[in-house]
Amino acid sequence: MEDLLAQLRGSRTDLARIVEVASRTELGYIVVPAGAVRAWEEREPSTWAKVRDWLTAKGKIVVEFEGQTRTPWSAATPPHHGGSDMAYKLPPLRFSYDALEPYIDAETMELHHDKHHQTYVDALNKAIEPYPHLADLPIEDLLRRLDQVPEAIRTAVRNHGGGHVNHQFFWTVLGPTGGGSPRGAIADAITKDFGSFERFQSLFTDAAAKHFGSGWAFLVMNPSTERIEILSLPNQESVLLHGKPGLLCCDVWEHAYYLKYRNRRPDYLGAWWNVVAWDVVDQRLQDCRAGRSSTA
Repeated sequence: MEDLLAQLRGSRTDLARIVEVASRTELGYIVVPAGAVRAWEEREPSTWAKVRDWLTAKGKIVVEFEGQTRTPWSAATPPHHGGSDMAYKLPPLRFSYDALEPYIDAETMELHHDKHHQTYVDALNKAIEPYPHLADLPIEDLLRRLDQVPEAIRTAVRNHGGGHVNHQFFWTVLGPTGGGSPRGAIADAITKDFGSFERFQSLFTDAAAKHFGSGWAFLVMNPSTERIEILSLPNQESVLLHGKPGLLCCDVWEHAYYLKYRNRRPDYLGAWWNVVAWDVVDQRLQDCRAGRSSTA
């Protein structure tokens, strides 16, 4: 490997620039145009694989982006959702705890957001303490590159990072003026891919209700087919690990509903539809189609 690195350092290729930047930066990531990565994978896959292995060993994550920049092989800081201490933060709710009454009660909202979500954030920050540069990355990029996260903390990042990003997603698609039927692009997509909103609603509810144990039900965009589909995932697994941008999600962990609905998950699901913020779901679909989707 050292012979390869010495050879690359002596050349003027793009991969040599990657090695040069990675050698001199203290940051834990290298920002690279996605088009360049695709070209390396096609033209020199074995060399690129060795470089990626070397980057991983150095604790560097490759952050791909669509587009160009004056300094494409850079250590420029991507957008960060944390605070000045470079740790992940609990985002505030967009509405008051009681705003979703009577469908989701205030006590559940406060406990769910302030305690359960906060626990995932705290555990994630604890896990990455030995690798503080990882907090420079938006949580979405960290999960997309889970295979490049140090093995010692990979499971913790998968679980607690997934819990953080899933809950961030969940709060955004709820709202006090939600419910009813979708409109716009999301309504058209649901009709096209499911036949009708009523059929989609029935299938989504069924997937959430029959999910064994704790987990989530998602509506996602499948990039390979350009169709929307329902996905049920266990525990705190994120759709980011499956390469399918999320449009809508429902938390079916008991902490999301037990105080009000006890073990009656179907009753919770029936009420949950009344607080779905379809305008947000529609915007997520439009962003996804426009190539602007970076969230779960």
